[in-house]
Order: sequence, then structure tokens, then C-alpha cells
Amino acid sequence: MNDKMNKTKEEMWSYFKDSQNIFLATSEENQPRVRPVTLICFDKKFWITTGTDNNKVGQIQKNPKIEFCLMVKKGDSQGYIRGTGLAKIITDKEQKEKIAKHCSFFGDFWESPDDPDYTLIELSVNEVEYMRPDEINVCKFKM
Repeated sequence: MNDKMNKTKEEMWSYFKDSQNIFLATSEENQPRVRPVTLICFDKKFWITTGTDNNKVGQIQKNPKIEFCLMVKKGDSQGYIRGTGLAKIITDKEQKEKIAKHCSFFGDFWESPDDPDYTLIELSVNEVEYMRPDEINVCKFKM
């Protein structure tokens, strides 16, 4: 069972590229808020770069619980990866610089890692729900 789960996790990780579009859910009081964002996968961690005044920043500061969904495809079949966990606003200058250098589109939005409008968010995923594109059963596991 453990070997099968490890293979499933490896398969799941294979869908993540340096960057991809996902749907990110945050909360605003009692209301879920979902929006498309670019997820950066770097060192097997998840990151989002965003504008400091963006609504998701304030929502995360008030309630760090998040969920994201990545649609995956194999041939004509579709599946998904849902990650649940916590978001954290990163203020560490070195980490912000590291992600800025790794992010191919960074210069399209910000002048430098010191730009006050640049906010870095780390997503710490603790649970994943994975539905393979060619199956209807869902695998759930802890990260």
C-alpha cells in the first residue's frame, strides 16, 4: 500500500510545472472567494506572487485557510488536483528575491523584489485530493 501511495504522489507531482494556472479559494468573512492565479512550483513548494493591494492578501491575513484546484488532462480525459492548507505572507527579503528570480513573468508586474506592490504568498498544503484523468475514483492523502 505504501509503495502504491508513493507512486500516486509521484504521479501527482509530475503535473506541476514551474508555473501553471489554478483556481485559488480564500475566505472573506463567511463567503468563499475563488479566482484564477498563477501557481509557482519551486523546490516542491507552492508560491503565488500578487499585488499587495489585491483582495486575496487581506483575506489571507484574516483567515489563512486556502484551497486550490489544478485541472489535469491526459488525452481526452480530465481530472484534478485539489490542495488544502494554509497560506502565509512571506516578508523574508531573501526568499522574495529567490522567487522573483525564478518567476519568468516577474518583470511584467514589478520593478524589483523590493517593489512595495510585490507580495509573495507561500501555500503550505497538508492534504491533497487527486482524481486521475482516466479514473472516477479520488485518492486522498496527507502531504
